[in-house]
Amino acid sequence: MYSIAQKVTSRIYGKGRGWCFTPSVFFDLGSPENIRKILSRLVMRKTIRRLAQGIFDYPRKHPALGYLPPKPTDVAQALASRDTCNFQPSGATAANILGLSEQVPARALFYTDGPSRKVIINGREIIMRKTTPKKMICAGKISGTVISALKFLGRNNVSEWQLKHLRKILPQEEKQQLLKDKIFAPEWIRPLLERIAEQGT
Repeated sequence: MYSIAQKVTSRIYGKGRGWCFTPSVFFDLGSPENIRKILSRLVMRKTIRRLAQGIFDYPRKHPALGYLPPKPTDVAQALASRDTCNFQPSGATAANILGLSEQVPARALFYTDGPSRKVIINGREIIMRKTTPKKMICAGKISGTVISALKFLGRNNVSEWQLKHLRKILPQEEKQQLLKDKIFAPEWIRPLLERIAEQGT
């Protein structure tokens, strides 16, 4: 029989490098107190990393650069999982996630239907801001991220290169999701979603 510590470690390895999590994802394996002790030992062994109070990751590692900072989206996912809520990248954050903007926002802002929260990791703020149900209609889907990014770019500032880029990086099933959810987008964005969903590059 595996010990609780072995089960926790096995779950971490199974998720792969880059996984962000909170202790709550292990509460099915043991008491909260035991889980926190196990995680503290894994931090000391440098198996995992404590990013902020109650937030950890199994860090990605670059052969030359060493351990890499966590992706803000992964941190937001960990917080949303703990709070059992949905989240949606804000405009600037969505544009950066999709590679439509090289500008890295000083704050990674995500809208949520759960509680508002803020954590600071490596000097960068990651903010979960409670918002209205209307803004969360497409939360958790690629359509929500794309619509949010296009809104941020603005009606007259979406370039052909950006549309081609989205058409290239999005798999076919995600393009189909854009078409299903275009009804939730502003009218000027709907033709852009149709163009992104076109076949080819």
